[in-house]
Amino acid sequence: MARVGFPSAREMQPGASNKRLSAGVVIVSTVQRKLKFLLLRAYRNWDFPKGLVEPGEEPIDAAVREVREETNLDDISFDWGLVFMDTGPYNKGKISRYYIARSKETHIILPVSPELGVPEHHEARWADYQRSLEMVSPRLTPVLHWAYRIINHGLVPAADAPAANPPG
Repeated sequence: MARVGFPSAREMQPGASNKRLSAGVVIVSTVQRKLKFLLLRAYRNWDFPKGLVEPGEEPIDAAVREVREETNLDDISFDWGLVFMDTGPYNKGKISRYYIARSKETHIILPVSPELGVPEHHEARWADYQRSLEMVSPRLTPVLHWAYRIINHGLVPAADAPAANPPG
């Protein structure tokens, strides 16, 4: 079950358990007043920048670090606060925590990972909401819906709105 919220007192304590937790950021751009989401592709899978929280590291710090390591972006702003969404467990019980941030920079550079000798991802792409829904795995669909609602102050996109009952 996904969890949405703000950091708890326990999570704010240094050294809180981060075992099997990864942290990332749903990065958006609103250049030319058009909402776009940054997606990164590794093989056939599209995701948001994210990675494992290191021992002693706070999830928000890990999320910012991963964005910088995977995209070279260092100008992100958490315009919606530190609200987050946790995914349900996947891949041997791992949980991913996603925050939302805005970037004014739209040119993405996929840096070479020192450990791998190649970039961690094969492609970066800015996509609108509908295209992003088509690209991400079902595990990330709730995260994308959540981020869209937060960014748009609770508005539900037409494609997600419940169908109206036909006149009877």
